[in-house]
Amino acid sequence: MSDETKLKVEINKPACCGYGVCAEICPEVYKLDENGMVYVDDPIVPAGLEAAAREGADACPQSALQVVPV
Repeated sequence: MSDETKLKVEINKPACCGYGVCAEICPEVYKLDENGMVYVDDPIVPAGLEAAAREGADACPQSALQVVPV
């Protein structure tokens, strides 16, 4: 796993409709603000959470999230 490229989360805030599926799947990365909109404390995905971060982004009904190499 040490060869895994670092990943970062990109959020298309206007596309977020507050479903919260991302935060249900990967609460370590995706957070919801007081209005239920997604945010991240740090855009860099912590080591070991790459697969969960991708799964959370892929589950977004609005495709508001992308996980991309740094």
